[in-house]
Amino acid sequence: MTTKYRACNLCEAICGLEIELEGDKVISIRGDAADPFSKGHICPKATALGDMYTDPNRLRTPIQRTATGWESISWQTAFDEVASKLSTIKARDGANAIAFFIGNPAVHNSGTLLSMPSLMRAVGSSNRYSATSVDQLPQQVMSGLMLGNPNLLPVPDLSRTKYWLILGANPLASNGSLMTAPGVKDHLKNIQTRGGKVVVIDPRRTETAKVATEHVFIRPSTDAFLLLAMIHVLFAENLVKMGKLEHFTDGLEEIRTAVKHFTPERVAKKTGIASEDIKRITREFSSAESAVAYGRIGLSIQKFGAVCQWLVYALNMLTGNFDRAGGMMLPSPAFETVRSKGDWLFGRSHTRVRGLPETNGEFPVAALAEEILTEGQDQVRAFVITCGNPVLSTPNGTKLETALESLEFMVAIDPYITETTRHAHIILPPAMGLETNHYDVTFLSLAVQNYAKYSQATIPKAENAMYDWEIIGELAQRMGGDAPRDPAEIIDAGLKRGRYQLSLEQLKANPHGIDLGALTEQFPERIQNPEKRIRLAPSLVLSDLERLENDLETKNEGYILIGRRELRSNNSWMHHVNRLNRDQPRCTAILHPEDAKTLGATNGTNLRISSRVGSVTIPLEISADMARGVISIPHGYGHATRNDVANHAKGVSINDLTDELELDISGNAALNGTRVTIALA
Repeated sequence: MTTKYRACNLCEAICGLEIELEGDKVISIRGDAADPFSKGHICPKATALGDMYTDPNRLRTPIQRTATGWESISWQTAFDEVASKLSTIKARDGANAIAFFIGNPAVHNSGTLLSMPSLMRAVGSSNRYSATSVDQLPQQVMSGLMLGNPNLLPVPDLSRTKYWLILGANPLASNGSLMTAPGVKDHLKNIQTRGGKVVVIDPRRTETAKVATEHVFIRPSTDAFLLLAMIHVLFAENLVKMGKLEHFTDGLEEIRTAVKHFTPERVAKKTGIASEDIKRITREFSSAESAVAYGRIGLSIQKFGAVCQWLVYALNMLTGNFDRAGGMMLPSPAFETVRSKGDWLFGRSHTRVRGLPETNGEFPVAALAEEILTEGQDQVRAFVITCGNPVLSTPNGTKLETALESLEFMVAIDPYITETTRHAHIILPPAMGLETNHYDVTFLSLAVQNYAKYSQATIPKAENAMYDWEIIGELAQRMGGDAPRDPAEIIDAGLKRGRYQLSLEQLKANPHGIDLGALTEQFPERIQNPEKRIRLAPSLVLSDLERLENDLETKNEGYILIGRRELRSNNSWMHHVNRLNRDQPRCTAILHPEDAKTLGATNGTNLRISSRVGSVTIPLEISADMARGVISIPHGYGHATRNDVANHAKGVSINDLTDELELDISGNAALNGTRVTIALA
């Protein structure tokens, strides 16, 4: 019997794990009480890591799709075929005929994250897509426009704040999002224990809202109106107090003018929040000893996502709660991800069909299907995908599935046959999870406490298995690129030149992780704009206020669709793990009791929900936790083609309803706020 320690890399919380082994067999997985960051916290998903290692449905050798089904092939044959197909298409149609997609799990795997750029450089295609544009793109664009770099992503200083305002986020289910904060429930309790307050504004009384001090219902996709009204109150009641930020911030008068007509009284009907409540919350926030506004995915994946994230930053800045203890602060990671100034790009180029803007070398994934289906120069004819299931995770998944089926060639680097990878011609399965070494390059840069930890492989990979970086490196070499480089070398070099001058050996000698202290003030030094000043009023969002103004006059009619996240699933992942899916079905449509009564429906009634792009049939769950006129379906389901998923976990995909034509100005998909009709099935 042996005990090993590592971080869980299934979600952003990166909780420390204590893993008991008998030989290479996992006996138990517990939270690591000696981890100075997670302090023993663990969620149900981590306990299933061992199940994934032994999962009989997991692919362990490359497979090729044939007329009679999937067939196992050797690594040599797989690499030969992939390189030959990609090289032929590139020579005939150009590099842009090959598109790439990188899914969310890539940032949970330092091997993929650090090696994938080498393959994309070797191919030379500018047709690159990722999960970014169905998640956090608006916030990254705002960090770029306001602070000078899209990777300067501040996080709430949870250990010291006295007032936490949460919009469009459910950290008790997500374990944090663009905020690495294991044990969020303890943070919530600690804020309240020290006399503080937690306020959640959400169309659903979420798991987080139920333990908060106060929950306020809001109509979906109206958060921008609420935030504009709150900032209006700051100016109208002379509550603006920027503190030190005043000395290096531009655009104060522009934002004062922008919010002038968005009074609480004017937006109350649109948002569903009384004007007096808007004023009260604003006054509480501005007068708190320390406060932080945190807006996450619910704000980003709506049609005014960029405006919302701009206003969240602005609210923190105008009240002096930006780069201040207890407010919104930048972490100081041991491995720095923000290395250069002024080199981020927005709108340098645009998609071929719809003209959607590029950000940092990526196009919005909402354009992917049309780029495959539309004929002409640079039409996508080949597709390389890793760590993603966009058929379930991107808007109008049915259209994307049709597009994937039409491809001349597709290769997936993935350990499973999924709704997306089943369209591949070849699947290359990497070693995964407990078999890999890992350093959280991304999430240690988003931690609410400065901290560093390196996870060594807990279980050896199989003799014939390959790590993801080895697979990617082999493909890169065959496409004329560089030889694969062990991510450990890159991480060690980055640590040594970092602010703490750590090394990989030091982290290996401290398997529980190293506490590097509380978040510290870093402005104006870390501002990446050439003039070293915050740009409070970017022209991109100011120009979008006319669209917002027009939307204010739109009547609130029909039902509005929103998503939700489940603690026991990982986006579209892990629904095949039995220990996480033993209870009642969770893929249900939640409606308020009065809405159910109007429809003549009861619990379990099958509803037919329809939008411009399609329809789904799903059982009803009645709950007063939902606002009137709003319907919620969890994201990540829709496993109709998966034999390894239990019937109660199959469900339907919310993205068979979401519309690829509905976008934020940043190019992010508006997955929340889709107008739908509901009928009894």
